[in-house]
Amino acid sequence: MIEPILSDDVAQALAEHRAVVALESTIFSNLGLPAPANADALELCKQAVRDNGAVPAVAAILDGQAHLGLSPDEEKRVLQGTRKVAERDLAVALAQGWDVGVTTVSATVALAHAAGISVFATGGIGGVHRGSEHTGDVSADLDAIANHPVITVCAGAKAFLDLPRTLEYLETAGVPVLGWQHDWFPAFYTRSSGLPVPHRVDDERVVCDVLRFRARPATGVLLTVPIPVDDEIPAARIDAVLTAALESSAQAGVVGPAVTPYVLARIEKATDGDSIPANLALAASNAAVAARIAVVLAQ
Repeated sequence: MIEPILSDDVAQALAEHRAVVALESTIFSNLGLPAPANADALELCKQAVRDNGAVPAVAAILDGQAHLGLSPDEEKRVLQGTRKVAERDLAVALAQGWDVGVTTVSATVALAHAAGISVFATGGIGGVHRGSEHTGDVSADLDAIANHPVITVCAGAKAFLDLPRTLEYLETAGVPVLGWQHDWFPAFYTRSSGLPVPHRVDDERVVCDVLRFRARPATGVLLTVPIPVDDEIPAARIDAVLTAALESSAQAGVVGPAVTPYVLARIEKATDGDSIPANLALAASNAAVAARIAVVLAQ
């Protein structure tokens, strides 16, 4: 079993039953955002967690060991990370002694659970890919959320995914999907995908109680937070960009985990960089909401 190494501040907070929020590291690497935006995202998310009363715990694999909470030098290594680690890769990364592995949603949820951290914040989760009926491409994020009792706070799923099928998958897996003070399932850059969220919640205590009253001991909770109004990219603009990016990835033969960074890079180019501040805003917003929930949960 994995026993993550905890930084001193994370270990102390957990020992004192104070609020901790886990953060994935893929978004802070070159696979998530280009430099220097990745470093900006790291600082914004950590500060958002601290400003709302919790301790940030960035997850990563370093020198063949799983970490939650990083030193400044370790963070610099993550910013330059190029090797992605999903939950299935964790055991391999440890066994083979990978020097730097940046964790995805699935890996971070698993590490958070192993360390006793119940709240995790990210940008957007993976989900069912378009054309999955032919490729079988379904992100491991969904299985991880369904099998670890952690509250995942996100801006919905990546907008280029098959969002109706993603919601259907989560229903089948028994994962409660909540909308934070919002009635619609977000689509990352836009506040609404046009799909109603199964359940709206308006305060932190209810979110904590949903985890508490879960029917299955191992099942997590998905809390979707729409991107702040002022940072939203209009759906009419982003939809055309997404279609072109997906067509380009298909023509280039890009499949599996490589699809996300490929498509995100093309979205950045097509939006003249507007996708980057939107990404930073939603990530920081999610981290702030996650911290508030973690504080209530710790009480």
